[in-house]
Amino acid sequence: MKIGFVVNDIATEKPVYTTTRLAMTATRLGHEVALLGLRDFGYEPDESLSAIAASASTGKAYRSHERYLEDLQAAARERVGLSDFDVLMLRADPAVDAADSPWANTAGIAFGQLAAASGVLVVNDPGSLANALSKAYFQHFPEAARPRTLISRDEERVRQFIDEMGGRAVLKPLQGSGGSGVFLVTEKEAPNISQIVEAIARDGYVVAQEYLTAAKDGDVRMFVMNGHPLQVDGAYAAFRRRPGGDDIRSNMSAGGSAEAVTVTDEMLQLVDAVRPKLLEDGLHLVGLDIVGDKLMEVNVFSPGGLGSSEALYGVDFTTAIIEDLERKVRIRRHYGPELSNIRLATL
Repeated sequence: MKIGFVVNDIATEKPVYTTTRLAMTATRLGHEVALLGLRDFGYEPDESLSAIAASASTGKAYRSHERYLEDLQAAARERVGLSDFDVLMLRADPAVDAADSPWANTAGIAFGQLAAASGVLVVNDPGSLANALSKAYFQHFPEAARPRTLISRDEERVRQFIDEMGGRAVLKPLQGSGGSGVFLVTEKEAPNISQIVEAIARDGYVVAQEYLTAAKDGDVRMFVMNGHPLQVDGAYAAFRRRPGGDDIRSNMSAGGSAEAVTVTDEMLQLVDAVRPKLLEDGLHLVGLDIVGDKLMEVNVFSPGGLGSSEALYGVDFTTAIIEDLERKVRIRRHYGPELSNIRLATL
C-alpha cells in the first residue's frame, strides 16, 4: 500500500504528533509512506494531479519517532503523482494556517476531493472536511449531545445568552482550534465582555456556549474509528486532559496534561448518538472531546493525543488504524468506483 499523509508543512511536523506515529507504523509494516504539505500540490493541463513529497525508507525498523521524522524531513523532495497513492490521509490543522495562509487548508481539501474522484481513498472524506471548516458543522450533531449554543456577532444578544446561562458561558471563535481565543466569561468579567466579543468578532462569528461545571476537571479525548470507539486489547484510545493552572482550556497545545480515564456508559452513549453522522459523512478517524455527558467538539481534521493513550495504557493503537486502511484498500480493489469515497471511508 502506498499512503500519503497530508500535513500543514513537512518542515514543521514534530515527533510527538499523531501523524508521525501513524506514518512510522505504516513504514514499519512495509508500506510506502510519504509526507505532503498543503503548499505542494499541482494540477496539470492533462488533468493529472501531483505533489512534491518526502518519502520514507520502506520497511526500515525505526524505533525512534525523532529519528524517523528527522530522516523524512531530510529526504530529497520528489514530485509524485497522486493517482499512485492508494490512500491519502488528510491530517492538516486549519488553525495552524488560519492567520497567515487561510487559503492553504481549503486548497488541500480541494486537491483531496480531486484525488478521491480519481480513485484514491481519501480520509477523512474531503467533502465533509470542507463543511467542517466552520464550528457551525458541530451543530449538525444531535442536540441532546451538545451544550446549549449561540452563534452571533451581536454583542447584546451574546450578553443576553450569558444571562440566560446564569451569568457564566464560554466564548470562542467560530473558526479555529487548539484552544485559541477561548474565554470563560462570568459575572466578574461583565465589564470586559465588549472587548472580548469585539476581539473574537474581528475574525468572524462568536460562539457562546453553555459552561459545564464538569469542565473544571478537564475533558476526555476519545478516538473513534468507523463510528466506534478505537479499542485494542480491551483498552480504549481515550484519556482525560486536565487544564494547566487556572486555564479553562484542556488542550495539550494549551498546557493541558493527560491522565488515564475509565470510559463510562455515558461516554459510549455519546458515541452511539453521533455514529450515524460520522458514518454518513465518511469520517474515518475523529477525536471526540467529552465533558460530563456532553460533547464539546468533534475534531475531524487532525485529532491528536494518540501517543498519550499509548503511553498511559501500553497499547499500540496505530497498527489497528493502518490495518483498517489496508482492509479498505482491499475492498476498493474488489469494488472499484462502485463504492464512493464517502462510503468506503467508514466501511
